[in-house]
Amino acid sequence: MKKILAPIALLIGTLAFAQQSKDTLNSKEEKIEAVTMTYRKPTVEAKVDRTVFNVANSSILAGNTTWDVLRMTPLVSIDNNDALKAEGESVTVYINDRKSVFTGKELKEYLQTIPADNLMKIEVITSPSSRYEASGSVINIVLKKRDDEGMKGSITLNNRQNTQNSQYTNLNLNYHKKKFTQTFVGSYSDNTWVQSNTFLYNIYKDNIVTEGSTNNIWKAKNPSISSTSEYELNDKNTIGVILELYRGTSNNTSDSESSQTKNNEFDFVRNQSQKSSAVNSTLGTNFFYKYYDKEKNRILDVNLGTNYNGESENSFFQRNTVTSTNTDIQELGVLSDTESRNYYVKLDYTQPFGKSGGNFEIGGKIDFNNNVIPNEIYGSLSDGLSRKDTFHYEDMIGSAYANYSKTFFEKLETRVGLRYEYIDYKIRQDITGNSRNESYGKLFPSILVKYSFSDKYDISLTYNKNFWRPWYAEFNPFLQPTSDGFYTRGNLDLLPNPSDRLYMKFGFMKKYFLSARYQYTNQDYWSTDVTEGDKIITESTNYIGKVHKYNLFANTNQSFLKNKLNVNLSFGWNYIDNSDFNERNDLEFAPNYISFWSGSTNLSYTNLFNKNINVSAWVEVSNQNNGNSVANRTNIFHNISATKIFPKTQMEFSLQLMNIFGRPNFDSTRFSETSSRRSSTRSDWHGFALTFVKRFGNQKVRENTKTDVEKNSGGGK
Repeated sequence: MKKILAPIALLIGTLAFAQQSKDTLNSKEEKIEAVTMTYRKPTVEAKVDRTVFNVANSSILAGNTTWDVLRMTPLVSIDNNDALKAEGESVTVYINDRKSVFTGKELKEYLQTIPADNLMKIEVITSPSSRYEASGSVINIVLKKRDDEGMKGSITLNNRQNTQNSQYTNLNLNYHKKKFTQTFVGSYSDNTWVQSNTFLYNIYKDNIVTEGSTNNIWKAKNPSISSTSEYELNDKNTIGVILELYRGTSNNTSDSESSQTKNNEFDFVRNQSQKSSAVNSTLGTNFFYKYYDKEKNRILDVNLGTNYNGESENSFFQRNTVTSTNTDIQELGVLSDTESRNYYVKLDYTQPFGKSGGNFEIGGKIDFNNNVIPNEIYGSLSDGLSRKDTFHYEDMIGSAYANYSKTFFEKLETRVGLRYEYIDYKIRQDITGNSRNESYGKLFPSILVKYSFSDKYDISLTYNKNFWRPWYAEFNPFLQPTSDGFYTRGNLDLLPNPSDRLYMKFGFMKKYFLSARYQYTNQDYWSTDVTEGDKIITESTNYIGKVHKYNLFANTNQSFLKNKLNVNLSFGWNYIDNSDFNERNDLEFAPNYISFWSGSTNLSYTNLFNKNINVSAWVEVSNQNNGNSVANRTNIFHNISATKIFPKTQMEFSLQLMNIFGRPNFDSTRFSETSSRRSSTRSDWHGFALTFVKRFGNQKVRENTKTDVEKNSGGGK
């Protein structure tokens, strides 16, 4: 920890002293050409239901993609499986208030194609209104909207050196003429990712202990393009269309070594190699219409869209297992061809209500999803493996919501919301005949109350009921091998996870915020390990039991040296009571009570020495506790960057240093009623990156096009 804090403290002190000296010298000059007063939003804004990370003018954008900036966003963490969390809880990602169809690895790959230079802000909505789907917290990524006449844009070239070398290129074009705006973004990345892992599995039955290691090299080439066309029919009506196309090709090589004992006696030694290749294609469309009456503050949004995702993968395994009596050599190939189709219609309407200053918002959405996963295994099959099957998942999700917000006595702000969701889904396998057909509806209330004692002190309380559904691929029960020598499959019988959240926040002096959160659930689905013959299989299963989660969080954002130095500090303490849950599910080796803390710091300095040099630094200290996985160590992430801007030529050069004082290591143990599984993964997010950006045209950006109704309604805007 001292290795991280010491150089950052030295950096801050040096910058402060240098800038003060420079300002003193400049103040002695008698000639003053001009004085410009510019208002800048604070880098981090803590609002009643969300934390807003304003990055539009921050030096943190240089040389990064949107995925990289998400890592540095307050309250957000990313685990070794590339799963996004907000204050340790699962999230749903929106881009410009439109729900992303990607999750996990696919979401990471997609966000890596969006340059951070396009970012306006990132909203971490910890207490979402009924406008959002009832699945926990929300991250809304807001992109810039150019607002000046003519052609403008930028070209970005990035070279990153981790364990191996990666490159990234982006072209951003925008044309605005009177009532028509056209935006085009094209990008191409050629990435190489190296990862190492050690593991120790303990299956309680027969005392089966397996330990080993894997080394993976993943390479991917990902071109993508997106187009947004918008036309203002008149002062009140706007239409537009968004088209997104993404296509990635990747290949992966993996080498694994492991040994196993049973009841303290030697069982086998195994060597396995894997080579895989995959092609991923995504096409998204969104047709939108917006009616906006500025005089009456009435807004109608209509969205119609489709999303297609296809992924074909071919993995080939060579496995050599040596026991005390013989040697077994197997060659297995796994073919998978996933196709996902989504169609949706969404309407949102907002307007003032009555003469007392209330706001009313209603809306609804219908989603149709059709997902197909054909799987096939070829080669020398081991016992218990099916050669092929096709998994189908279809659903219809309908939802409707209403929000009403009103301020009383100019001090008491309130918001009451109710959301109803209905789902009808069908699951089946063609060959085995396994199937499931169910439907259900749920009501989700939400309440927000905020009281302002003065313009410097306020307190707020929110309540949300959440509902987290399994991802469709988690239902697929087809058994297949993994890179570490084990097997995995889904579970047709998974149930959704409901939870209740109570959140309180206290703000004072407009700079300091303290919050407390309580979350309760009595049902969840977690991963477990089972044995069938000589195979160890990881699958998800339903668990019943009470879990209580408590969180205390503190945050402050400060500006110094005439607003040139911006510092954001946050600290959180978490406590989880799993005692009832562990007892009901026979998790005798899992800890009943888990306590851990986390913290992060964002520093940015603008116009160092008045030479158009921006510097930034970010540090996060956190534990990766998730579900039935408990962290064994605390990770320290850090990123330091410097950017030199050339205003006359509109060029930028930046240097970024990533985790140079130590590579992150995700070390955790997962507990179930049948086993414990410790895994330690060394991340490849370290090294340095060089970035060149060339801009052209007027880079003026529209700060905010939202009305008072949208900003104050507490809705999804």
